[in-house]
Amino acid sequence: MGQSVPSFDPAARRGYHHGNLREALLEAARHLVAERGPQGFTLTEAARRAGVSPSAPYRHFKDREEVLSELCQRGFALFGQRLQTAAGAGASSAEALSRMGPAYLRFAREEPGYYAAMFAFHGAGTAAPEPARPGPFAILAQAVASQLPEGGRAPRLVALQVWALSHGVAMLERAGMPIHGDGAPPPEVVLENGVAALLGRQGVGDAALGTGPRGAEPA
Repeated sequence: MGQSVPSFDPAARRGYHHGNLREALLEAARHLVAERGPQGFTLTEAARRAGVSPSAPYRHFKDREEVLSELCQRGFALFGQRLQTAAGAGASSAEALSRMGPAYLRFAREEPGYYAAMFAFHGAGTAAPEPARPGPFAILAQAVASQLPEGGRAPRLVALQVWALSHGVAMLERAGMPIHGDGAPPPEVVLENGVAALLGRQGVGDAALGTGPRGAEPA
C-alpha cells in the first residue's frame, strides 16, 4: 500500500494578503506534486487550492516549470540540512554515515512533494537547478570517502552507488512495493544491508561500519 499524502486545507489559504501569495502557491503546488507527481499539477489547480484566480500565479511565476524549479531548490536545501543533522549526530565517521540512510528515507516519507520535485524536474531545455551548497550529495560523498581505503575506487563513484540504492529503496516504499511483507526487513534495514554490501566490495568491513547484515527487526 502506498504512502499517505499530507492533507492540504485550501480554506486556510483563502485569507492571504499581499506579500504571501507566492508562498501560498508554492505550498499548494508542493501538495499537488506529492499527490499527483510533478507532471500532474497545474498552476490553475494550485491557484484554486490557494483560493485565488487562475491568473494570479503569473504575478509571481512565469510558468509551472518555475514553480517546480523553486520546489526543487528548496527540497535540496532542506534535504541537505536533514542529512547534515543526521551525520552530525554520529559519534564517529562510521556512525555518521549509518545515520544518513534512515534520514534519507525519512525525508522521502515526510516530504513527498519536495522529494518528487527534486528527482523529476523537467524544465524544457533547462537543467535542474543547482542545489544550495553544501549539497546533499557532497555531504554523502564526504561521509563515504571517510570509510574507503586509500587507493581504492573514487569516493564519488561509490557515493553515487549509495545514493542510487537509497533512492531505489525510497521509491519502492513510496510505490507500495512489497518491501515490508512476507517477513521482509524494514526499508531501513534493507538499505543498511545494501550499503554494507557495497562498501564491503571496496574493502570496508562490517566492524569499520559498526554494522553487519541484519534480518527483520523485532516488533
